[in-house]
Amino acid sequence: MQIKNIFSVYFSATGTTKTVVERLAQNMSASLGPVPQTRDFTLPQARTQQYTFGPEDLVLVGLPVYAGRLPNLLLPFLQTGLTGGGALAVPVVLFGNRNFDDALIELRNILEEHGFHTVAGAAFVGEHSFSTTLGAHRPDADDLAQADAFAAQLAEKVQQLSAAPTQPATVEGETPIRPYYTPRDRHGVPINILKVKPKTSDACDHCGLCAAICPMGAISIEDPAQVPGKCIKCGACVKRCPRGAKYYDDAGYLYHKSELEEQYARRAAVKLFL
Repeated sequence: MQIKNIFSVYFSATGTTKTVVERLAQNMSASLGPVPQTRDFTLPQARTQQYTFGPEDLVLVGLPVYAGRLPNLLLPFLQTGLTGGGALAVPVVLFGNRNFDDALIELRNILEEHGFHTVAGAAFVGEHSFSTTLGAHRPDADDLAQADAFAAQLAEKVQQLSAAPTQPATVEGETPIRPYYTPRDRHGVPINILKVKPKTSDACDHCGLCAAICPMGAISIEDPAQVPGKCIKCGACVKRCPRGAKYYDDAGYLYHKSELEEQYARRAAVKLFL
């Protein structure tokens, strides 16, 4: 197939999803020719727009995995903001070293339902949003080398297509989609951290960066210590604050964080589906 446009389309609060999706797009550009274009819908204002594609486009769509699924507060945008118009698509998810569960098949299904033809899929590992040790510094050099090889194989597959595939790409996951992963305490009692929000220490100098980069627009610009909106625990404000002033102190959140770090300290594998 002749591809005239390559798009990297993503939500990336801490930059891991962006790194992988843009790397894939750049490498596919080297093989297929078109210069990649970016559609970053991380910030709230970007999700007020409609993104429409067509049959001569190849679209790499990337999202993080939250509790084994796509972030629930992004589902309304994914259902209404992306229109495939016959474009080829590659769903890509980034998970924090535990498991991607049904996130990849969920993204594949949404893309197929909205006019995309999926030709492959990938699940990469990124540093967990709660932690600096779980999947630390990933995607790393080995991950990016796998991304480069995957992009080369994917470009070859696209070049050999005579028409858009009629069947969705085969990826891991279950149908129907399973519920979100539920963290539990040492007694097996579910831990609910949905309403947990970051705190602000005296180190804050009110620079406003946390409010500017919050993907949910949840943090007050006037007073960054106030978080009136919904927090998805994406880690953007904590990991990107230049003063280290943002933190979580909720007991359930901290227990779940330590449990993840203990149980999933192994190096999780990248999964590629061509």
